[in-house]
Order: sequence, then structure tokens, then C-alpha cells
Amino acid sequence: MATDSMTGFGRADGATPRLTWAWEVRSVNGRGLDVRLRLPPGFEALEPRVRERIQAALSRGSVSLNLAVKRTAGQGAVRINRDALAAVAEAVALMRAAIPGQTQVNIDGLLALRGVLDEAESEETDAEAETRVAAMLTSLDRALAELKASRRAEGGRLADVLTAQVNEIDGLVQRIAAAPSRSPEAIQARIAEQVARIAGQSGVTLDPARLHQEAMLIATRIDVEEELKRLGAHIAAARDLLAVAEPVGRKLDFLTQEFNREANTLCSKANDVDITRAGLDLKAVIDQMREQVQNIE
Repeated sequence: MATDSMTGFGRADGATPRLTWAWEVRSVNGRGLDVRLRLPPGFEALEPRVRERIQAALSRGSVSLNLAVKRTAGQGAVRINRDALAAVAEAVALMRAAIPGQTQVNIDGLLALRGVLDEAESEETDAEAETRVAAMLTSLDRALAELKASRRAEGGRLADVLTAQVNEIDGLVQRIAAAPSRSPEAIQARIAEQVARIAGQSGVTLDPARLHQEAMLIATRIDVEEELKRLGAHIAAARDLLAVAEPVGRKLDFLTQEFNREANTLCSKANDVDITRAGLDLKAVIDQMREQVQNIE
């Protein structure tokens, strides 16, 4: 089976001499493909290519992607921030005026103050930018591959659950089909019992031919053979869908609606306690199946 879930997670990182980065991508249930990106300032140009890759990899799900970037220290030249140094010098002069006799100034201490020394980064060349973007997109592909693998693993577990539920539905359908209360003879016996109970001691009797005729009419009205046949066709369709290697979530969702429609009709026609109970069990399993189907891509 190759059923995929819409729930998963993927992560991949990478680096160049200037940068290190990490992609994290998560997905949960969604009616369509909804993509939300969080890219740091300066990397907005990646968005179209990121969306293109996600759309090629996934067909459904609410997808959240985050890119974290850190610049590598020590790659640029060091320069003195003259404005910051002037502000520090002014502060030193004020301190000397406020505290006479304190004239010693530690140059190392001044340089260690935040903002006095800056790292002046050299401008990225076009070739470097192209190499960096290619490396970032390659690591994005790895993150998406990990996401798809986790969705496939979760989908396999869901497929096992759905297969068990389809088998349970099949068993209930066979149980209803084999119910002896569906036969005209059983219906005739129930009608005769009801007439005898109502008539009581009055001695009223019902003509056997008329009784058989009424039993046949009732049997026709409450016959569920067509519903059972359609349920059987839906069971076969569900098994086929669970075996194909393509997104089937929408088709399975529609199929569970059809399952539910037939189960409702069957319950409305039920003329026996056992069939009613089996019909209610059938509706319960179909409802559980529909909940699981909402997770399928």
C-alpha cells in the first residue's frame, strides 16, 4: 500500500563559508494545499522557488515552512565604528569631570564595548550568490523528502486502520444479507403473530392467501438487497483505492459519504432488531472511517 498521510515533519540544514541555515517544514490536514512560509529578511527572493518545490512534492495539506539563517563569524574585515567610539569618548569625558582623578582609560576595554568594532562583510558576488541559492534549495529538497517519508510512514499506519474498518463493514454487510428475518416467510410469520395478538380472544382470523399477499408487499417495501449490493461495490472500491500509489483522500472522503447514505437507507428499512443493530454498528464504523480519511492526502 502507498497511502500517504497529510501529517509529517522534515528538517535539513546546510552551510557556505558565509552562512549556515536550517529548513523546517511541517504539514497537517487541509482541504487543499495551503503553504505558509517564514523567510528571514533578505531571503524573500527564494519564495517563488520554494513554493514551486512544495507544490511539486505535495498535493494536499496545510504546510508551514521556516528558514533559519545565521551568518558565519570572522568572514569580513574589522573596522572601527567612529560614531560609536565618539559616543564612548564623550561618556569617558563626562565620567572624568564627575569623578576627578580617574584619568586612566583602558583601550582594550573600549574596543571590547559592543558596537565599537564592526565586522565589515565583503559583498557577495553573483557566482557566490548562485552557488549559495543552489545549496539552499538542495537542502530544502532533503527536508521535503524527509517530510514525504514521514507522511508515507503515517499513511501506512492509517491504511492498516482503514483496511480493518473496511473489513468490519464487509462483515456487517454479510451479516445483514444472511439475516433470516429478511425472507417473506419470516415476515409472514411476524404478521400472523401480530394479528393473533391484536385479535386476542375475538376469534378473528386472516385468510392465509391474504396474509401471504401482505407479507410479500411488506417484504418488497423493506427489501435492502439494492443497498447491500451498493455497499458491496463501495467496499470493493475502497480496497482498490487503498492499493493505488496516488493521492486518494478526496475519493475516499466521497466514498465514505456514499457508505453513510446507503447505511441510513438500510436502517430506515430495517424490520428486525438484529438488522437494526447491525445497521447502527455499520453507521458507527463508517463514521470512524470518515474521521480517519480526513488525514489521507
